[in-house]
Formats: sequence, C-alpha cells, structure tokens
Amino acid sequence: MAASIDLTLDSTDAQVLAAFWKTALGYVDEPPPAPFATREEWLAQFDLPEDDLPEHAAWLCDPDGVGPRLSILNVPEPKTAKNRLHIDIRVPGHGNPDERWARIRAESERLVKAGGRVLEEVDEHHVVMADPEGNEFCVAATSV
Repeated sequence: MAASIDLTLDSTDAQVLAAFWKTALGYVDEPPPAPFATREEWLAQFDLPEDDLPEHAAWLCDPDGVGPRLSILNVPEPKTAKNRLHIDIRVPGHGNPDERWARIRAESERLVKAGGRVLEEVDEHHVVMADPEGNEFCVAATSV
C-alpha cells in the first residue's frame, strides 16, 4: 500500500494563506481530531508557548477525501528562495490546445482575483503563479 502524504506550508499569516488555498483547491477547514470539539481544545494538550495562538496555523482538507491535507503554520522567517516542491493545480485536459489553454488562463485569472499572481506563462502549456506569500505553484491541464 502506498503511503499517504500531507503538505505543510510555512507562512507569516496562516489565515490569509488558508483563505487563498481554500479558494484555489475547493478545500475546507479540517475538523479537529476526535475527541476534541475545537482546534483550540486539541492545541491545549500540547505545551506550546503562550504566543503560539490557534490562528497561527490552519489545517485544510479535501471535502471528498481525495487530495492531501494541507497544514499552514506561521514561522518567524520570510520566504527567501524558490520552492523546491510546489503544487500543480490541474484543469480538465479535454479538447483542443486552444480550449485547454483558455481553461488554464481562466483558472489563473480566478486565482489572481483570490490573491495570487502570475509569474510566467509557459508556451501556452502552463502558468507559473505565486500565492499571497510568494509560494510558487503551476496551473496546467490534466494529461487526459
């Protein structure tokens, strides 16, 4: 059996980044682990510093249970270099190249409105973007 993965993003404002990625991926806030009723209750079991507040992190999940969980955690240092790992957001790949490119462009425009920015358009194949904190990701079509 293959291992499952979670993705963790470092952040300076976990709530802003969580709002962007919920819009980008259609994710929702992940419920706290059982038996806890809230994330605050869950976090209280750990010996965290007083200034480590619940709003300094966010946990997101795919409501269909297919995609990986996202953890977004505040860190003191800003992003300083290109990501070594990034997320690809895939739009439907059916149709001719012009139709696929139109869907890629439409999705990248939607994500700009949500707070992302376009870094580069690559040969009408994919768009390299950045989230509100500069984390790179791509918008491309599925291979089918």
